[in-house]
Amino acid sequence: MSEQEKMIAGEPYYANRKELTTLRLEAQRLCFRYNQIDPKNHRERKGVIRGLFGKTGGLFCVEQPFYCDYGFNIEIGESFFSNYHLTILDCAPVKIGNNVMLGPSVSIYTAGHPIHHDIRNTGLEYALPVTIGDNVWIGGNVVINPNVTIGNNTVIGSGSVVTKDIPDNVIAVGNPCKVLRAITEEDRKFYFQDRQ
Repeated sequence: MSEQEKMIAGEPYYANRKELTTLRLEAQRLCFRYNQIDPKNHRERKGVIRGLFGKTGGLFCVEQPFYCDYGFNIEIGESFFSNYHLTILDCAPVKIGNNVMLGPSVSIYTAGHPIHHDIRNTGLEYALPVTIGDNVWIGGNVVINPNVTIGNNTVIGSGSVVTKDIPDNVIAVGNPCKVLRAITEEDRKFYFQDRQ
């Protein structure tokens, strides 16, 4: 099994092996190119993202700058929007559904390292997937850790650190991120946050 196959399968792997350093360098070059494109050149920007990501919908916007490890492990659905400074460490698959909005400086991490320093110092790593459902809004400066699923129709409050799965149809906030409350029919009445 190659290091890339181990990485994607969630098995321990060595990220410093040539096959993976070569793939990361190519992704870094594409990210650099993407981040240098004139923001008015939508066609070129979309072309680079389509070449970098494993799968895209037809309608998406990734504001510059954007950074990732490999790109090919990232899938986005229709009507995807990410604000400035999105970082995705996509050593494992990152699957994002339809109608997802990410605030500025969102970070999605699939990479992990052994706890004990002796093992960590060998360069051994692991990666676990992240899945984000449909109709999700993730606020600015949110960190999503490995092996997390965020359910459909959910809102993650700004500055949250998501360490465990979050269910469908809730507002979740905090560090660590926890469910604050369910999203209800009452929420249809409000365009913006209640100001008391």
